Amino acid sequence: MRLYAAALLCVFVGSTLLLSELRTFRTRPLAARLSPYLPAGDRWESQEFLSIESFRALLRPLAELIGSITARLFGVSEELPRRLRRVHSDLDASEFRVRQVGIAVVATACVVLAGLVLRWDVSIVGMAALVVPLLAFLIVEQRLAFESDAWKARTFQELPVITEQLGMLLGSGYSLSAALVRVAERSSGCVARDLERVTGRISQGMPEVAALREWADVADVDAVHRLVAVLALNKEAGDLGSMVAAEARSVRAEAHRGLLEAIERKNQQVWIPVTIATLVPGVILMLIPFFDALREFGA
Repeated sequence: MRLYAAALLCVFVGSTLLLSELRTFRTRPLAARLSPYLPAGDRWESQEFLSIESFRALLRPLAELIGSITARLFGVSEELPRRLRRVHSDLDASEFRVRQVGIAVVATACVVLAGLVLRWDVSIVGMAALVVPLLAFLIVEQRLAFESDAWKARTFQELPVITEQLGMLLGSGYSLSAALVRVAERSSGCVARDLERVTGRISQGMPEVAALREWADVADVDAVHRLVAVLALNKEAGDLGSMVAAEARSVRAEAHRGLLEAIERKNQQVWIPVTIATLVPGVILMLIPFFDALREFGA
């Protein structure tokens, strides 16, 4: 009976929010209708009591708090805005948490409805209502983590080529800002999109070194930190192009070492099924005379 009451309450709240967006069921006050024509009229829109926007404004801090606590409980220590900026997501932290919590709530509602239709036991419904939304929440979190790790890996793979291009441009007489703009416009990939953000920040008035350090902090790749440390010597070094070229060789050597490690790891993984396929028949063949000897001693 309590499940039916909870389901009816959810249906009532959802239908009320949906109908509040329809003009037929929505009565707007005079101040709200005149607010688009006033200098500070947005404050009237935020005073509507029961609407989608007011519900989102109420839900955002709660969803952000619940999401951050749950993520930390499961070992996610990196800040969410940093990961969203790294993958160039269109969502901010509050919108991402609202969507994440919304998916968990929908999963809970589906479990409850399935329990009502299939007439599950109350204990089974309660257990599923705890496990399924948690799994849905963690799936969304893990998907963002995979995207962030993949972005970092692609950044490291693309960095040697981008560094060589910057070294050639700086050696041929380009300034640092002009070289960054040219590489961002002529290239494609993760590093090119990051450099587009860097050039945008520079055009907004941020110093070049500060914009580059901001990129290094968001990218969270050691090779990017080293490259930014070299580029920060723009006004102090006499031959920055050769220094950047040397850094490009270093990054390429590091990428080569990582590739060799991956190849060796795959070669070792190939021998695992071969070893198992060899040991299992050998153990079986060794057990035959062992059991035969035990039988002889027993006789």
